[in-house]
Amino acid sequence: MKIFTGAQIHELDKYTIEHEPVTSIALMERAAKAITRAITEMWGNDVPVVVFAGPGNNGGDALAVARMLAEMKYQVSVYLFNISGKLSDDCATNRQKVIDNKLIKNFTEVTNEFDPPKLESGMLVVDGLFGSGLNKPLAGGFASLVKYVNQSPSTVVSIDIPSGLMTEDNTYNVRANIIKADVTLTLQQKKLSFLFPENQRLIGRLRILDIRLSKEGMDNMPSAFNIIEEKDLRPRLLRRNEYAHKGDMGHALIVAGRHGMAGAAVLAAKACLRSGAGKLTVCTPRRNNDIMQISVPEAVISLDKDDYAFSEAIDSAGFDALGIGPGLGTDESSAIAFITQIRRTQAPMVIDADGLNILASHRAWLQQLPKGIIMTPHPKEFERLAGNRFSDSYELLSSVRGMAEHLQAYIILKGHHSALCLPDGNVVFNSTGNAGMATAGSGDVLTGIITGLLARGYKQADACMLGMYIHGLAGDLAAEETGEESLVASDIIKYLPQAFKHLAAEPC
Repeated sequence: MKIFTGAQIHELDKYTIEHEPVTSIALMERAAKAITRAITEMWGNDVPVVVFAGPGNNGGDALAVARMLAEMKYQVSVYLFNISGKLSDDCATNRQKVIDNKLIKNFTEVTNEFDPPKLESGMLVVDGLFGSGLNKPLAGGFASLVKYVNQSPSTVVSIDIPSGLMTEDNTYNVRANIIKADVTLTLQQKKLSFLFPENQRLIGRLRILDIRLSKEGMDNMPSAFNIIEEKDLRPRLLRRNEYAHKGDMGHALIVAGRHGMAGAAVLAAKACLRSGAGKLTVCTPRRNNDIMQISVPEAVISLDKDDYAFSEAIDSAGFDALGIGPGLGTDESSAIAFITQIRRTQAPMVIDADGLNILASHRAWLQQLPKGIIMTPHPKEFERLAGNRFSDSYELLSSVRGMAEHLQAYIILKGHHSALCLPDGNVVFNSTGNAGMATAGSGDVLTGIITGLLARGYKQADACMLGMYIHGLAGDLAAEETGEESLVASDIIKYLPQAFKHLAAEPC
């Protein structure tokens, strides 16, 4: 699913108007009907409604919704803010329709001073002040109105996007001047800013309403941002040859687990094997031998000469993929062994956890990473890697994209909507996963999955997309049994078989 910028959404509206064809006001009416239908499904006409409409097309949507709700016997009060004396054409048309409608309880056009209505518990506020075209923070009277609404006990539903929130970049926005919606009824598709964690409290519950923008227009419009879906991944799955043997399924190498962190190696190893690798070797310190042999009997164990830490790179010839970093430790001898292992390995690689922390402490080594390397940092790990702190998720994502392009790497920024930043600058967001997966070891499982997929024969982009989707899907299946609160990383591994089976099954 493509994610379009605010400017592209405007172009899609124009394309739909020109090619359907449909008039602009008719398209607005279509959107208003979808919004009204969603509101009436959630609130009955015994709930008083206050509509705040701005001077643009978002305000035009709100005016049309007010009229439709009034025709359905809702008690509606409308406030149209026309401070500059200039309304968009469609907003002006709907203003006249509201004036002509005798069922509207109260209509006030604000041109100067504004005496706000009392907003009480049990009332519904429809926020139609500003939409996806906003490009600067709200100030003055509009900022005061937003704060007034946010401090009220009323329920707030925002049309398309909470007023004050920008579609993409909110780095320099004033967060106190953004509507905090209980429900956001967005049109056609998610906005990029909806995928960032700090904006969730502003969006509330999200519903996406199909207003039938041109499919041809959406298909033809390029987008740097996409959300991966099941239908995108199913054709990428590799099917096993009926006569395959373990040598055909790839030999993976995982370097993980200093003494006391053998669990990270166990989780990564189990996930790797559950992801299709034919053979697996785990390189780990001597003291981990018994744990590994008992926990993962399917794996070959290559013991480091050191009892407690990874201290010496091993010959990587014959391996089809390398996963390195989980629980590895960051002492200097391990760091030297780490970069030596990277230099010696010709197979595709995944770096995670302490592997990333080692690079953060030796940032010059970033330039020695081979093209096509995969890194899987969470936000704090990436900040250490970049040597910088970021004020919000958009700024963070922009930096990850820049590093992926510069290094020609595949970087998965982990989170609720994990973002795969590709070497060409494009970004693919994951659509699976849940808050229960915010648990120790979850990242080690992801490293194992991707390493297994690489060994199995998937190219880096496909391994990353399939890996993060399967990881999240297994977590979702696990949460159905355990609940989010009790989910642990090994539960994700337990449900990997079901996740792969689900994705491989032909859709009904």
